[in-house]
Amino acid sequence: KSRAASASNKEINIQWYIPSVAKPSNDTETKVLLLYAYNTNPVKISNIKIFSSMSVFSGHLWIPLARIISLRNKLSDLKEQAEILMQGSKSFSTSVPSSFLEQSETLKISPSNKPKMSDVKVHLDEKTEEIAKRCLSEVKALLSVVPALSSPLTEIPFDITLQSITTLEDMFDLANGCIITEGSLFNWIISLLH
Repeated sequence: KSRAASASNKEINIQWYIPSVAKPSNDTETKVLLLYAYNTNPVKISNIKIFSSMSVFSGHLWIPLARIISLRNKLSDLKEQAEILMQGSKSFSTSVPSSFLEQSETLKISPSNKPKMSDVKVHLDEKTEEIAKRCLSEVKALLSVVPALSSPLTEIPFDITLQSITTLEDMFDLANGCIITEGSLFNWIISLLH
């Protein structure tokens, strides 16, 4: 039972391993090992000896350490830029049309139904959109089975929110790793790992 596992939603678990001695052969640059496991359907494992599922996958990738550090810095910059854009859009949203106020009185919107600020889609300006495409192209190149064939992105494959940027930043945090649950970011990451 101590080895039992369950996932009520689709999710991917990302962990990093920084080997002290083990290195892939013929490599001069320092690489770290990305370990991942994901499920495409809810799953409950109670006995690992008899478990078999067509919806649970795992794997690993050797990734250059320098590229991960560089990408994490770029994602941090993207998050900062997105926060600035969100702050700017908040000041515009304070002038709410009176017709909306009349509707909200009759609808009685409960606070629990309001989306969290981190889940609100960020409306990117041209410069920030280019930064996002470069970051996501780098993620795609790092996670693709054949990185040389990975072409740069021409459009952003999921909604950019503060939460999705933070999750990507956490994904490349070598000290912690992360869990990504179902949604458009999950679907995109899984499509790269197939």
